[in-house]
Amino acid sequence: MKQEINAIVTDIEGTTSSLSFVKDTLFPYAYKNLPDYVLDHEDEISALLDEVRDVERNPDLSIEEVIEVLLRYIDEDQKITPLKTLQGMIWEEGYKAGELIGHIYDDALVGLKRWKDQGIDLYIYSSGSVPAQKMLFGHTNVGDINELFSGYFDTTTGGKKDLESYIKIAAETGFPAEEILFLSDCVEEISAAAAAGMNVVVLDREDALTDLLGFSIVLSFDNILKEMADA
Repeated sequence: MKQEINAIVTDIEGTTSSLSFVKDTLFPYAYKNLPDYVLDHEDEISALLDEVRDVERNPDLSIEEVIEVLLRYIDEDQKITPLKTLQGMIWEEGYKAGELIGHIYDDALVGLKRWKDQGIDLYIYSSGSVPAQKMLFGHTNVGDINELFSGYFDTTTGGKKDLESYIKIAAETGFPAEEILFLSDCVEEISAAAAAGMNVVVLDREDALTDLLGFSIVLSFDNILKEMADA
């Protein structure tokens, strides 16, 4: 890398945290609890429900129909902001009740702490809402690690495969894109960040990716500093 790295932006799912935790724990928990949560909080979340009606271009959807749509979004793994916001609210209740414990890879925790100690600013960018991100990192099996992070970004910034999102993130962090390193397990996200001028590294924890488009790849956070030094 041609310039000193002063900020690192990292994805969560498949990067800092297990893909299976998100797919097999968080998503099913939200799916199971969503109908009752929506019915119990209809007045409080009316704006979110109207956003779903806007997305569906049908203002006449009943509350039951909105619930069906939201469940379909979960089935389809849609990155739609009102769904992500609602999931975050449901997960918050689960974390507070002790029914959910956030997962973070050991090597990710070590790497994040090392970079923090080196004076590098750390940021999260995930399709999950910012509150959901804070809840995950606030309730891990090693306790609350939110103190490691200088900021959080979600789909309100933009889609994770969109070039403009990474331009916005660089502007909001205050660092030039060339001083930022972005980490993700998704090559399309990596490609968008690279197009914005960021340094990038692909995390391939399962050693399963085939089309890397020429980007640097590592299997864990342990190798990222070496990757940076050798680049």
